[in-house]
Amino acid sequence: MMEKLNNDIAVLTANREKTIVRTSVIGIITNLFLVGFKAFVGLVSNSIAVILDAVNNLSDALSSVVTIIGAKLGAKQPDKKHPLGYGRIEYLSSMIVAALVLYAGITSLVESVKKIIHPEAADYSIVSLVIIAVAVAVKLLLGMYVKKQGKKVNSGALTASGSDALFDALLSASVLASAIVFLVWGVSLEAYVGVVIALFIIKAGIEMMIETLNDIIGKREDAETVRELKQIVCGQESVLGAYDVTLFNYGPNKNYGSLHVELPDHLKVDEVDRITRRIQTVVYKKTGIILTGIGVYSFNTSDDEAARMRNAVQKAVLSHDWALQMHGFYADSEKKTLRFDVVVSFDAPRREAMETLYREIGEMYPEYELLIIPDADVAD
Repeated sequence: MMEKLNNDIAVLTANREKTIVRTSVIGIITNLFLVGFKAFVGLVSNSIAVILDAVNNLSDALSSVVTIIGAKLGAKQPDKKHPLGYGRIEYLSSMIVAALVLYAGITSLVESVKKIIHPEAADYSIVSLVIIAVAVAVKLLLGMYVKKQGKKVNSGALTASGSDALFDALLSASVLASAIVFLVWGVSLEAYVGVVIALFIIKAGIEMMIETLNDIIGKREDAETVRELKQIVCGQESVLGAYDVTLFNYGPNKNYGSLHVELPDHLKVDEVDRITRRIQTVVYKKTGIILTGIGVYSFNTSDDEAARMRNAVQKAVLSHDWALQMHGFYADSEKKTLRFDVVVSFDAPRREAMETLYREIGEMYPEYELLIIPDADVAD
């Protein structure tokens, strides 16, 4: 099964890489044309706002180049040194893109402030206004296209570039508006518009950097993804519950994970093996997530006393605000052992929480040997 999954991943990765490269090349060509037009208009009209808009388009073109490099490197096949692939390289390329955007914003801010301190009159023509208007329309279409492709292939760099392009269209429209204001009323706002543009570029760069850092560090999984995964697993034969979902991201569309399933205690090992393998197959087909490990909790099915103990223990555990969930409960009345897991809130000191549970449950069932496992609140 794993061989088939790896082949499917290879095909998806190749198609994804082609889409990213094609979209990025279109972005590079379009942005370079816009750079030329806007730089010409800015120099002829002596407009700092238009020149900074051209610089912003140049940074967008450079960002697309970095995106292509990141997609190429990230698509490399797994090897002995990196058995789960090179997909996380794309997060590094996204970080470089964010740094380029941030640098462009800071540079633009400095130049705009200089123009406010030492103002120079702008000189717009009808041709200049037409070129800027066309640039707004082109950037708007480019942004919608790139963002759509980014969401289609789950590329953070492409999606960010598309959003940035749509925002650039808005900023270019503000430059056009300031030019019209100057021609109609003779009021020069373009240096101040340049400051606004620069601040928005800086904000976009910081947000992109924070989002990429979250991907690199590791962030809480989307609640909807976890719920969907649990529903799929719990819909399989004999599965009584799904817990401890942990997902590992090794690049866009490269998600691995592990979880625990609760199964009746009368099942044989070969039956458990068949069930867990089926779960792996179904989850991958429906979500694209590869489950590399499935643990098993045994559920008491023929011991009425165990059922009563479960209810009593669960009531005692969940009486504490920091105990978010109890699962994996199993009581062995012959060997006098009792075990279960508790999801503990990050707000609670774990050691004190465990000491409290061992004391309280131990007083309830002093003849039983306890094994209480604390779980982190990593997913909903």
